[in-house]
Amino acid sequence: MPEGTPASSPSIPVKWAKVVDHTSCIGCHACTTACKSENEVPLGVTRTYVKSVDVGVYPRARRAFQVTRCNQCAEPPCCEACPTAAMHQRPDGIVDFDKSVCIGCKACLASCPYDARFAHPDGYADKCTFCAHRIRNGEDPACVAVCPTRCMHFGDLDDPHGEVSRLLQSRQSHPLLPAAGTGPRIFYLT
Repeated sequence: MPEGTPASSPSIPVKWAKVVDHTSCIGCHACTTACKSENEVPLGVTRTYVKSVDVGVYPRARRAFQVTRCNQCAEPPCCEACPTAAMHQRPDGIVDFDKSVCIGCKACLASCPYDARFAHPDGYADKCTFCAHRIRNGEDPACVAVCPTRCMHFGDLDDPHGEVSRLLQSRQSHPLLPAAGTGPRIFYLT
């Protein structure tokens, strides 16, 4: 069960967040595959993907990986840009979408500084939702559950005793593009 998951009352407020340790990521793409399978993401598009970059100089060159997806912003520009409120923020902070009211205008795609949305072939915008349906059932998001190196950690940012808070207190971290002012809730350990 994800840390911070309310066991007795669904009304306990949480602020979901994810911490990623890129030093442990091996670029296996298990997270991408699990996400595609869990959320029935069609071929040719992804909700989550792994970027790679070669760093250093021989003989100390290496390949580094970055797991990338919706950053579940505290101030999501996609919600503000959406003319139909298809993109919306839930009380637990998850930036979610309702494909039944999406008109396919792609304003949310253009407004996202993280390039974390895609146009679904069926004509609506799509993105990571932290596997909200799994969280509701007390499970971790699919990407976290399958990671063979446990480089991703998920939980309530406001739980001072949870793994997410402990990691953020014990190690240096940073969000992607802090200058964008969106308040991302995915943190990368350094």
